[in-house]
Amino acid sequence: MSKRSLSDWQRQVLAELDAIAEAFPGEVEVMGRHRIDQSGAIRLRLRLRTADPPRVARGMPLGEHEEFIVTVGASSLTPPRVEVDHLRFLHHAHVLQGHRLCLYLDPSREWDPINGFGGFLDRLVDWLADAAGDRFDAQTALYHAVGGVLHAADGAPTVVVRDTIPTGKRAHHAWLVARAPHRFDLHLNRPAEPDQGDHIPVVILDADLPFGAGIDLGALLQTVDDPYHGRPAPDEAFLKPRSTSRTSATMLTVLGASAIRKATGTPQRILIAVPHPTGGPPHLLAASIPGIGADHIRTLVKAGRKKSSMIDIDPAKIYQATPLEWLPVSDERKEVTTRRDSARPVAAYAGRTAHVWGCGGLGSWIAEYLVRAGAKKVILCDPGTISGGLLVRQNFVEADVGNTKVEALAQRLRAISDTVEVVATRALVPGEEDLAEADLIIDATVNIAISRLLDSFAAASDQRPVMAQVAVDARTGTLGIMTVSMPPLRAGPLTIDRKAGAQILQDGAHEAFHCLWKTSASGDEIIPTRGCSTPTFHGSAADLAGVAGSLTSILGAHLNAGTSVSGTHLISLPHGEAGPLRAFVPAQAPALGRPPADDAD
Repeated sequence: MSKRSLSDWQRQVLAELDAIAEAFPGEVEVMGRHRIDQSGAIRLRLRLRTADPPRVARGMPLGEHEEFIVTVGASSLTPPRVEVDHLRFLHHAHVLQGHRLCLYLDPSREWDPINGFGGFLDRLVDWLADAAGDRFDAQTALYHAVGGVLHAADGAPTVVVRDTIPTGKRAHHAWLVARAPHRFDLHLNRPAEPDQGDHIPVVILDADLPFGAGIDLGALLQTVDDPYHGRPAPDEAFLKPRSTSRTSATMLTVLGASAIRKATGTPQRILIAVPHPTGGPPHLLAASIPGIGADHIRTLVKAGRKKSSMIDIDPAKIYQATPLEWLPVSDERKEVTTRRDSARPVAAYAGRTAHVWGCGGLGSWIAEYLVRAGAKKVILCDPGTISGGLLVRQNFVEADVGNTKVEALAQRLRAISDTVEVVATRALVPGEEDLAEADLIIDATVNIAISRLLDSFAAASDQRPVMAQVAVDARTGTLGIMTVSMPPLRAGPLTIDRKAGAQILQDGAHEAFHCLWKTSASGDEIIPTRGCSTPTFHGSAADLAGVAGSLTSILGAHLNAGTSVSGTHLISLPHGEAGPLRAFVPAQAPALGRPPADDAD
């Protein structure tokens, strides 16, 4: 294939590489001519001087010069790929299958084609320096336990794992419970109803699988016994002591014991725990053997039982080409997963019990944010019923119309999290028994009587929950207010709010927020339907979700602060008439006694 068949990007790469090699003799050298593979990509062998980067004992063992095979696709949308044709780099961070170097963790953000092939070479040189200096974190390197091979078939159901996998024995029992056509949940304990779960054996391997686990049963059985495919391990220090028994025999025994319990034609699944080369929790793979392959295993078990009650399957009798369907694993074990919001203010809600009083424009969104943040228990209070008009801004759907707000919202929250406990109370406030365990009360009712009730709670004891009241302006729904009362302060949200209002109304710099304490002007509120319809505020789902999200994060910062800070927060969304604004009025220190009498009603 001639150069005329190359893409513009590939011609640019070759021209640039010739110029670089000429400008840096002895540093960059092209070995031979490039080749073109069946996909149209060009393959180059480059020799780079690698003597300069400082080395450390655990770093990548670079020679004075190293050769690399670089593959350049027809498009500049993806970066060139770089490999080596030896295994000296096996088990080093970001080396996939022992020979492919992972230069870009996130090519969409890290690869810029404007820098050309020279930018790629700079990246490779910097990567090699980091590798030689052992500056990569092997614990977070890409899929090291299976050599960087992604074991997941398109369209296969995902296995969700949350329980810690014991590693003291070579095999364990587990069960897959179908949650949806696209999902299984893994349980280490037998389900209460025998027909609810599909038994799946769990096999603990002795060593990692640097070249993957294969695409068929024969390859898997050979690989678990010989992970290096007949080649010597480059560094035995990475490996656990090998068992004297063959892992494939254990795997076939547990597969047979599980398959024989099931009906003919039923597929057989297995979970494989692969140790990480640097220690710590194992990497998990899940495979499914199709019904015809599982039936063959059943036949071998039955034949063996004529000689012995023990299950002992000869690996040589297995159909080696039996295909494996690798199931995607959503590994949600705490020991391997870092929550994406762990460094954000909302992390303060994790494990807490929270009340949400009022499940409307703000409360319905706030309740969802609490659950997504990991709240242990959420108690919902609202006597209202959902009508169609509420869907434009409250966290409900068409199927909820006619249902109570608390029941519909509770269903949504339980669908978001398996671990949260949700209590739905069709009342303005819960019973006293629920109040006793609350860590936090969020009042979104805009109800004066409830405000009085919260003030009385605060005055009665400094051993009480954190209280927060939230609301928006009537005219746009883009101004938010949140009053926070934290123990040991004896002043409740109403007292704090009114004192903040008196201060803000005297401050011309915060005129945009004056409307939050003034009587609504004509036209500021809306009558949603003809007849006896309660006036309400203007506002969209985008407005209210934005306000609710901001106030939820600000309240989380209060809980995370480590000190008791009470006061009133004011925010204005960037797209609102007032533009982006934020203010905080701290609660006055004299309020530490019993709250004073209200100045005005």
